[in-house]
Amino acid sequence: MTGIHKDTSISRRRALAVTGGTVVAGGLVVAGYQSAFADEATTTATADATASATASQSSGTCVLMSSVTEGPYYLDNALVRKDITEGKSGVPLTLRITVQDTTESCAPVAGAAVEIWHCDAWGYYSGYTTANPGGSAPAESEDGSTANDNTYLRGYQIANANGVVKFETIFPGWYTPRTCHIHLKVHTGGQKEDGTYEGGTVNYTGQLFFPDDAAQEIFALEPYSRHSGSYTTLDNDMVYDGGGASSGLLTLEPVHKKDVSKGYKGFITLSIDPDAENTGAGSGGGGTPPSGEPPTDAPTESASPSATASS
Repeated sequence: MTGIHKDTSISRRRALAVTGGTVVAGGLVVAGYQSAFADEATTTATADATASATASQSSGTCVLMSSVTEGPYYLDNALVRKDITEGKSGVPLTLRITVQDTTESCAPVAGAAVEIWHCDAWGYYSGYTTANPGGSAPAESEDGSTANDNTYLRGYQIANANGVVKFETIFPGWYTPRTCHIHLKVHTGGQKEDGTYEGGTVNYTGQLFFPDDAAQEIFALEPYSRHSGSYTTLDNDMVYDGGGASSGLLTLEPVHKKDVSKGYKGFITLSIDPDAENTGAGSGGGGTPPSGEPPTDAPTESASPSATASS
């Protein structure tokens, strides 16, 4: 499939930082989240050691990542938090991302800020919930979650000494004409302040991708299955260039091999040039949905009354 990408430029603004919601909706099983995320506190040292070993590869073995477009759904709202779900229903996904420096023998980039954003199970992005995801899907408001329509499934994390960040989210859905993906940027030189990330330089803009077999298995489950239509595979995607991990293809591990609804863990190492500046206008189209183009203005700054910052 092909599509037309229309980039929008949105000025920097500080949004209220919000926590992930606790209400379960749309068939999400709480136990699934617990199974996917329960090891975070107990296996941090092991995961970081593994990530550090990966990031400390010998000189010349890391490959500079392919930079691509930021797409039409970027919002500069700078929320620093580990759990970005806000109660959105879906199959749990734990992301472990390692950032390494291709100019310094693949050394970890400690302090790098990794920003991610992606659509919900039905293909809707926060801030753009009236944009049609293509095919046939319920209205975004029908998912029954506690999510803030301006901030869900968006967030930053700051890399530790091993260059590692971790996110708790859900497996993304899809929208026409794109394959399943997560957007990301890597920033350096800024700082965390009052639950937000300010300043610095964008060094890398890219997208993370999922193997077709895993995506199609997930999309047969609730709530994903309520979005019907033609799913774009990796080979037919306008952005993914077939380069594997260096092009953003995640390595996935199911939490339970016999029950993928319990969630996945996704791993990738981002090899970047921390001295470079990236505008977000890389190759590939963003894939604007067939109707309902993104608005030209950012959404108003709002959050639920009980919202607080979460790191």
